[in-house]
Amino acid sequence: MDDSLPDDLTVSVTKSIHEIPAAAWDACAGAGASPLAINPFVRHAFFSALEDSGSVGTAAGWRPQHLVLKGGGKILGCAPLYLKSHSYGEYVFDWGWAQAYERAGGRYYPKLQCAVPFTPVTGPRLMIRPDLGAHVPVLQQALVGAMVELAETLKVSSLHVTFPTAEECNTMTDAGLMPRIGQQFHWKNEGYGTFDDFLAALSSRKRKNIRKERETANGHGIEIETLSGSDITSAHWDAFYRFYMSTSDRKWGQAYLERSFFDLLSERMGDAVVLMMGRHGKQWVCGAINLRSDDTLYGRNWGTMVDLPMLHFEVCYYRAIDYAIAHKLTWVEAGAQGQHKIQRGYLPRPTYSSHWIADGGFRAAVARFLEQERDAVAHDIEVLTEMGPFRRENVET
Repeated sequence: MDDSLPDDLTVSVTKSIHEIPAAAWDACAGAGASPLAINPFVRHAFFSALEDSGSVGTAAGWRPQHLVLKGGGKILGCAPLYLKSHSYGEYVFDWGWAQAYERAGGRYYPKLQCAVPFTPVTGPRLMIRPDLGAHVPVLQQALVGAMVELAETLKVSSLHVTFPTAEECNTMTDAGLMPRIGQQFHWKNEGYGTFDDFLAALSSRKRKNIRKERETANGHGIEIETLSGSDITSAHWDAFYRFYMSTSDRKWGQAYLERSFFDLLSERMGDAVVLMMGRHGKQWVCGAINLRSDDTLYGRNWGTMVDLPMLHFEVCYYRAIDYAIAHKLTWVEAGAQGQHKIQRGYLPRPTYSSHWIADGGFRAAVARFLEQERDAVAHDIEVLTEMGPFRRENVET
């Protein structure tokens, strides 16, 4: 491609991920020689599995409105976008905003949500083909402008972009959206060769505590297997789905993912799936699903039919660290929330979102709240990092 942009740039709204060729979408997401080069949650295959399983769609309150940026007869950029009738499955909570706006006589829903459904994982949202080089910021601004224009055309209350990259958040702030900061707890591989190498970086008391937790978890007679690719069968997914539904019913009261989603995930991107399954005798009793890229393992859903001490920590956190070390991955992201992760080596890192509010008065009130919240979150990250289990010389500044 030459150094100039086409003069026929357009942004269109699509009603299904299948209206966008998979190769074109993945090229915008940054796919290289290997599909694992990109964040697994922005792969076309992930969105199509959600849509084809009915996990997203009009009935689920996630109506696709994906944006496609074209020029010169080619797809140059994309953005995952949904028209939503609720705030479930987002992990950047705006329930309070909705209640306040509706108490004041407004209608908060529907709203526009640029996100990966049910997935609190940072990744690209303003997806522009990397080979466009210096034109990427301009084209990202075009996508942001198109989102706001669509919000105004649909007369929705608001637009929310959740878990973008820090750079994308800055781009959207420059475009007039309000930034919000959150935090998650991630583990970093500092070149460890073994789990014991990781433990050696911890204080003595924390090192002993983790060893004791692992000993307890592995003393229940549960055999834990790590499965990926073609090793995962429908029988594994049947068992995992029972755990998923049981745990959702007990803790949250709602399961977002349909059973067929997991089969489609294995079929379409099994290379990225890492399933930790626990078995007692011949019976599967617990499991955790992870997805991976070439540098990160992303923990997602956990489920269990048994309540055994430390089993959750072993399957979700320690086995994830084992896998990352063995496969030379840099990061383990273990999902949203959970300060209990700190003492297990997962330190706080900022996450981001960007917000546009149509009503001027309400926008000003939200802006004041976000300014105070940003200061509080930044302070929390600093304090929580100091609480980490690492010896002082091992803590990043």
